[in-house]
Amino acid sequence: MIIVTGANGNLGRGVVEQLLKRIPAEQIGVSVRDVGQAQDLEERGVRVRHGDFAEAESLLNAFEGASQVLLVSTGILGDAGISQHQTAIDTAKKSGAGRVLYTSHMGSSSTSYFPPMVHHAATEDLLEQSGMRHTSLRNGFYASSLVRLIGDAVTTGELIVPEDGPIAWTTHSDLAQATEVILTGKNWDGPSPNLTASEAIDMEGVAAMVSDIVGRPIYRKVLTDEAYRAYLTAQGFPEARIAITLGLFLASRNGDFAQTSDALADLIGRPPVTLRDFLKESLPL
Repeated sequence: MIIVTGANGNLGRGVVEQLLKRIPAEQIGVSVRDVGQAQDLEERGVRVRHGDFAEAESLLNAFEGASQVLLVSTGILGDAGISQHQTAIDTAKKSGAGRVLYTSHMGSSSTSYFPPMVHHAATEDLLEQSGMRHTSLRNGFYASSLVRLIGDAVTTGELIVPEDGPIAWTTHSDLAQATEVILTGKNWDGPSPNLTASEAIDMEGVAAMVSDIVGRPIYRKVLTDEAYRAYLTAQGFPEARIAITLGLFLASRNGDFAQTSDALADLIGRPPVTLRDFLKESLPL
């Protein structure tokens, strides 16, 4: 049985939907914190069990009979997040799973300016130390994150950001399809190739693209890092979120998210969704 954690989230649910197209529902299980939100999956024959990365016993029950476990990153940073991932890996091993797949990132690095990348690198180390067969999915940057960065620029006409570098924005839907292919047939061990869209674009290019989509000028306004911190503070952003957002731009200008690859297109058998098409569907016009 293939177990998918985080199946109430965008990526996890997308993977389950793709698996349902390929294998019988009774071969799929999900581990979710809120089983009520996954009731529709249970009605379709998927095994739904409560599982929380902070509760090893719940995971042991959720992972029962697993041949493979897809660990979708919790998004909790620091020691608490790493501890939860350690619990999930240990429990997957205890359950007898033959392989663990982890939703890592193309920029995974212990020295990254962007805190989530340090978190991913630490989890990859835990997988290596576990002795289990494992695959770290080096996913491209989620395009949905860009929509949040664009924010109200569509209304104000100003995209306010610090200096940046190109990012290979990639959709959840494409990554979910690729993950299904890897779960059902691709036996990569260790880090995967970068699973990215076909282009990397900086915020200057994003502003031009958004201008074209909405039919009115959107200007990129570049702030210093200090001024951008003050700008986010004035909007009420907590310090932890400010550090993460600034870290994204620092890492992008370091080139951490600029590398593209054909691996995603090869897996899904078509060109990945373009950023332009994604923004057309996602932005308020």
